[in-house]
Amino acid sequence: MRQKPVIGVDLDGVCADFYARMREIAAEWFELPIGELTPDVSYGLSEWGVTEGRYDSLHRFALHQRDLFRTMPMIPGARKYLRKLSDEGHHIRIITHRLFIHYSHASAVQQTVEWLDGHGIPYWDLCFMKEKSAVGADIYVEDSPHNVEQLRSRGLETICFANSTNAHISSPRAESWEEVYEMIVRSYEL
Repeated sequence: MRQKPVIGVDLDGVCADFYARMREIAAEWFELPIGELTPDVSYGLSEWGVTEGRYDSLHRFALHQRDLFRTMPMIPGARKYLRKLSDEGHHIRIITHRLFIHYSHASAVQQTVEWLDGHGIPYWDLCFMKEKSAVGADIYVEDSPHNVEQLRSRGLETICFANSTNAHISSPRAESWEEVYEMIVRSYEL
């Protein structure tokens, strides 16, 4: 049997339900009933009226006034299957690009660690970086269409965690953490 892989796991949209929590916060921000904001969004949230110039203000409000990274619900199965993979000897490396709003890094890091520990998510490494391919994982679990395409273009094994932002991305795709687990185990069996 081959050595167990390093699994590079994204947080937002993969472990933490970023879109569900951000929908609640955006409804408050725009003073709209939540039902007026579709749960099926594209990357960038334009369906909610979020423009590129307005996203930073919304995100800053979400992070500082609503503890976005601390209060997101966990995606079902993330804890269970990451623990299972960890218990089986896989090295879990969390990779997230949450440091893109200037002067907000301390809040982003603190909320991230509290969320991970509070939800019992196992990990050996925690990387805050945009260039995810630089961390040296063997398999990536990612939902951002741009990141999936970039990782795959470099020949890196990448499972696309399915949501409305990445419906156009080809297989391998996983609709659940159980599917992610099965793909990783199959990939490393003799």
